Amino acid sequence: MLAEAGVAAAKVVHALHHPTLKLVVDVHKCEHIAGVAELVRSQGFAPVRYYQRMEHPLGDAIPDAAIPDGLRVEPWSKQNDEDFRLIRNESFKDHWGSAPMPVDSWQNKITNQTFRPEVSFLLRDVANGAPAGMLVTMYWEADTVATGVRDAHFMLIGTLRDYRKRGVAGALIAHALRAAADQDYDRASLSVDSANPFGAFGIFDKAGFTPKMRYVRWALEV
Repeated sequence: MLAEAGVAAAKVVHALHHPTLKLVVDVHKCEHIAGVAELVRSQGFAPVRYYQRMEHPLGDAIPDAAIPDGLRVEPWSKQNDEDFRLIRNESFKDHWGSAPMPVDSWQNKITNQTFRPEVSFLLRDVANGAPAGMLVTMYWEADTVATGVRDAHFMLIGTLRDYRKRGVAGALIAHALRAAADQDYDRASLSVDSANPFGAFGIFDKAGFTPKMRYVRWALEV
């Protein structure tokens, strides 16, 4: 069985690279896929987290959210890439299951061939030059081939602690929605932890995103 083989392979990799750390194998799947729950439960997995996929059709009205006073918006560039990574690592410290992302991991998982720099933005403090928040967009061409829909996926949205509750996330989302619409994307999407501690669901709802499907993260402690 593939599930059994996957767990066995995870044990081998764990023993080779991280033998002193606790091993947890996880599976992240859409809730409505028939048979998944029964399969993973049979292998000892248990649900540990739920995530909501939300979508915004770009033909609809895009909310107006002014850039907060004292901040300016910048598109991604090689010069500010490290600021994006810094914001990701700092702003996700309090998120469940999150770990710092080193440079090589950032390049492999984020600024790879699916990264869309033209729809990725940073807000910077005009007074001191410090980064305040960022939004990273990804796009999978294979999905468009399969569905006919060009989807701008907002993979990362983060605000540093000193700039929270100032409308940073809402401003970034509105700016990115306009950019995506101008570049002929059909919709924007994102995924939010149902137990997000910072009110993200409310921010996305206000920006015009609606829930479409729920994902379950299953975990097996080995």
